[in-house]
Amino acid sequence: MSPLQHDPARDGAPDSAPDADLDPIAHVLDAVRRQEPLVHCLTATVSMGLVADGLLAAGARPMMTETLQEAPTLTTLADALVVNLGTLSTDAMDGIPATVEAAVRDGRPWVLDPTAIGIAPVRTPLARTLLASSPAVVRGNASEVLALAGEGNGGRGADSGADPGSAENAAARIAARTGGAVAVSGAADLIVSTRGRFRLERGSPLLTRVTGTGCLLAALTAACRAVETDELTAALAASTWMALAGETAQERSSRPGSFRLHLLDALDEVGR
Repeated sequence: MSPLQHDPARDGAPDSAPDADLDPIAHVLDAVRRQEPLVHCLTATVSMGLVADGLLAAGARPMMTETLQEAPTLTTLADALVVNLGTLSTDAMDGIPATVEAAVRDGRPWVLDPTAIGIAPVRTPLARTLLASSPAVVRGNASEVLALAGEGNGGRGADSGADPGSAENAAARIAARTGGAVAVSGAADLIVSTRGRFRLERGSPLLTRVTGTGCLLAALTAACRAVETDELTAALAASTWMALAGETAQERSSRPGSFRLHLLDALDEVGR
């Protein structure tokens, strides 16, 4: 996996690079399939089907409840939590803070996906407030990460208007604040923490033509974090898993509809 690059000079890590294949993260994929972590997904309604099917294809298990009356209680059953702000409903707006509080109280890892923040008057301050609860991983595109750091107005809806490289410093500042990792998705993914930085130049452009692939990546990140205590490794594993699945799916179809179907099969196949 030669495009997977680690820059130890910039982060103080030992002067060694990961193997150019799945070796650095294969144990995470194996653990997800073996342990079948239950991921509580407070995710966008437009992507629930893909998120649920994608987690199942990867070997994890989905649970989706967002109401204040039930979500904080049911999250105690989960191995990890993912909070996605993509189609923020009144129920989710009320249920998210209490559910995150319950997860933090129990030491349960959680992932923040600040979808489409920027000028949005509700989700943007909510996302910034949630940072105080130290998500294990923040996963977003460059525009979202910049907006989360207070350095931009977001992209066009869920689409990024910025290159991942432009958000690297913002990602590093967020990681320093949360103590976790930040995964910036794009043509080249960046995965950043206080312990290291990776650049992943893999994947398929068709991933941007299927609704919910970013939401699925956030949920997959939560599944990986459920079985891997190191946030940087978990985020790298999820990003690599999705990227390689995208490449495999593209080999089988160049059209977004059938690509979506093949993506689910590929998630099951990567690393086997």
